[in-house]
Amino acid sequence: MDLGMKGKVAVVTGASAGIGLAVARGLAAEGSHLVLCARDARRLEKVAEAVIEDYGVRVISVPADVSIRSDVDRLVEVASREFGGADILINNAGAGSEETILAAPDERWQHYWEMHVMAAVRLSRALAPTMRERGGGVILNNASICATQPLGYEPIYNVTKAALVMFSKCLANELIPFGIRVNAINPGLVMTQSWQDAARRLTEDQAMTWETYLDNTARDNAPIGRFASPEEIADFMVFLCSSRASYCVGSTYYIDGGWLKGVT
Repeated sequence: MDLGMKGKVAVVTGASAGIGLAVARGLAAEGSHLVLCARDARRLEKVAEAVIEDYGVRVISVPADVSIRSDVDRLVEVASREFGGADILINNAGAGSEETILAAPDERWQHYWEMHVMAAVRLSRALAPTMRERGGGVILNNASICATQPLGYEPIYNVTKAALVMFSKCLANELIPFGIRVNAINPGLVMTQSWQDAARRLTEDQAMTWETYLDNTARDNAPIGRFASPEEIADFMVFLCSSRASYCVGSTYYIDGGWLKGVT
């Protein structure tokens, strides 16, 4: 299926691994040019080189931490200088938290607020005007099932992802008159390096292997009985960025293998 995305320009944050990397490759496979952002400069450059080699699109890598306002400004400046803005914005950068509400200091709350919410606010605010000038665009925010169904060990993550979902809805209403579609996705269990690292840490002094821990996690939580691959999430995200999803506006889509215990 031709998604009609050849020649589009996409800004993707958190693009050097996991879902962000899979989305970047999926967009490139459709012929979109990319501005990729992540904190690890060396890994990001290798990703950019691989995408260029595999798909022949233009790729600009911008080492940046989107929780820092000056880094966000630099990312926008590069996208504007190199491509005159963007047609697609993927706000994907994020991380789990692990804390208790009573013990977590203000600084920890502020860090995740900047990373999960204000980065999306700042990038959307900066790039939406050029999308409008280009005749429309797409903003897609990667939230989490935890925005609705919280995990007990990461309250800050739960709260900030819930705020990102509400931001997406409000922004969608504001921008749709200009042909800019905004949506959010709430993934469930996705096999990323962070999950593998956490499983290794949690089973370090146990007889259980980290692979068994993850298998049990999937069976205990997701009716489908397994983790998703990053590519399974990315395929849906790429579709939402295309004109084939032209009536998808202001919604939050669960990609969770049936994990959500309710109807929404």
